[in-house]
Amino acid sequence: MIGLRALRAAAMTAATLGGLSGALAGLLTEQGRRARAAIGVLEHLWPAPDGVYADDGGDPLRLAVLGDSMAVGVGVTHPSQMPGVLLAQALAEEAGRPVRLSTYAISGSTTRDLVPQVDAAVRDEPRVALIIIGANDVTSRMGTGESARLLAEQVRRLRATGCGVVVGTCPDLGIVRPIPQPLRMVGHRYSLRLAAAQTAAVRTAGGVPVPLANLLAPEFMARHADMFSSDRFHPSAVGYEAAAGVLLAPLCQVAGLWAGWVAPVVPLRSAAALAVGPSRWPAWLQKRHA
Repeated sequence: MIGLRALRAAAMTAATLGGLSGALAGLLTEQGRRARAAIGVLEHLWPAPDGVYADDGGDPLRLAVLGDSMAVGVGVTHPSQMPGVLLAQALAEEAGRPVRLSTYAISGSTTRDLVPQVDAAVRDEPRVALIIIGANDVTSRMGTGESARLLAEQVRRLRATGCGVVVGTCPDLGIVRPIPQPLRMVGHRYSLRLAAAQTAAVRTAGGVPVPLANLLAPEFMARHADMFSSDRFHPSAVGYEAAAGVLLAPLCQVAGLWAGWVAPVVPLRSAAALAVGPSRWPAWLQKRHA
């Protein structure tokens, strides 16, 4: 699970707002405390339902899922709603063959934690890998440059085995309503900077980046009650279904199922994502960290 305890002002100030006044630092500290209190506790944390989907006795296409709580599917009310399961079933239908799902993702992971996940995955020789990572990098103060570099290294390791790699880049923490303003704006801007760095790094490493923040933020903002789980932080089953919907086509592409299909270019900073920002933030601060 994403470590909200790390979303305190000291962390975010050191990472993104160094040199601000003591009054603003104090405000962010208090808002971090309020955010931790507002985030709920989930009743169910399901184990990953790994296995073969659409099993007909044939040779299955191997799908590996790596990353953090969003890759795991924290927030669903039944294992069948997990993104790995949704995508394994959809890939099996598109491929006309069974798909073996193997989940290496661990809730709470940062990009540093991908190394042992990739170690385990490459031993199983997946054909396709999905990585969703970044939110915990924001809350744990990891620099965007380091985060992107580490991600590229792990994408290259997977690609070296012949595995197609799709990366869902950092989601937008600015749409999480229990995080108050202006702390939410800090998370929003950091999320978008990290997603941009991840996008460039993944492309360089031979993977296919999918900008989850820009593709999902508008619907999550418009249907907040439906798209978030009971903890008001992680996606709900409906939210994960939306995420799977934007990830399926790139996975089919790297699996060689949709010959000639190319992922469309999406702006790194969409109008919907930018609209999350609070209008009452001081203009000098918005300009400084644009």
